[in-house]
Amino acid sequence: MSDPEPTRITFETVDPTLSLDEQKRLVADSGRRRHLSWGMDFDSRALSLNPEIPDHWEDQVKELHRRNLQSARAGMVAEFGERGIDAKIDNFVAMGVKPFSVLAHHNALFHQVRQAFVIGAYYPALVGACALGERILNHLMLDMRGHFTATPEYKKVYRKDSFDDWRLPIDTLDAWGILLPDAVVEYRALMGLRHRSIHFNPETTNALRNDALAAIIHMRTIIEQQFASHAVRPWFIANTLGHAFIRKDYEDHPYIRAYFLPNCPFVGPLFGMAPGKGGWEFFDLPDYGDGDWTDDEFAAAYNDRDPTLVAGPTG
Repeated sequence: MSDPEPTRITFETVDPTLSLDEQKRLVADSGRRRHLSWGMDFDSRALSLNPEIPDHWEDQVKELHRRNLQSARAGMVAEFGERGIDAKIDNFVAMGVKPFSVLAHHNALFHQVRQAFVIGAYYPALVGACALGERILNHLMLDMRGHFTATPEYKKVYRKDSFDDWRLPIDTLDAWGILLPDAVVEYRALMGLRHRSIHFNPETTNALRNDALAAIIHMRTIIEQQFASHAVRPWFIANTLGHAFIRKDYEDHPYIRAYFLPNCPFVGPLFGMAPGKGGWEFFDLPDYGDGDWTDDEFAAAYNDRDPTLVAGPTG
């Protein structure tokens, strides 16, 4: 008598109490799935608060912009109060869009920094932006250093529980390839602003708004570089339409494992999503078959998918 064929394990039947790594090892079609980069912490209202309407726009587009402007202004009044609302809107627009970001340590704190700037609390906004930059550096260093014990930089950082001299963590994270080049540039600029602002300098009060705005923009760019959920970055599969996915060879990268994978659903090309009571819900096919797809093959399967086959809620 021949042995019975082993039961095929899918994400519908795998033990949910196992770690994701163990589930991925056991599930038959893991080679045809990728992690969807997912983050919804963003604010694009600054784009709707621009009162200028180009003459070449069609009338219906002009009217839509007027309605969006009116709605956005009403929202600003409700959130920040009527008094001084024009100055508050100017501050809000000056900061620009709050970028799409994965859910990491910085989101709620950056929101508070932006709120302070809007209401004209420029020194708290300046100090808060600088402190947030330092907090992120410390998180990155403490989270990452255990993965780089064989490097020459490790001996300089392994005993410290925090880093108030930014040069050491910036240089170290740069050498380890954790900070992207543009983030390094922004961090060095923010470091100079931090030193001038936090340590006593009588000239600080003469440039509070400008310095606070500069610090916020430095932080916005750092967040865009390091934590963006949709962008051209080394760890994303290139040329996917509408969504970003983590490259297969980056799934074991310590930075991606710490900051992206915990919030990135593991999906196939026919996944679907819809708003639910507790946020967005994700749906997927139970089984994509055997064999491993390259990133390019996954991208092609996703980009060319038949909309009628996209997974959705059942029942």
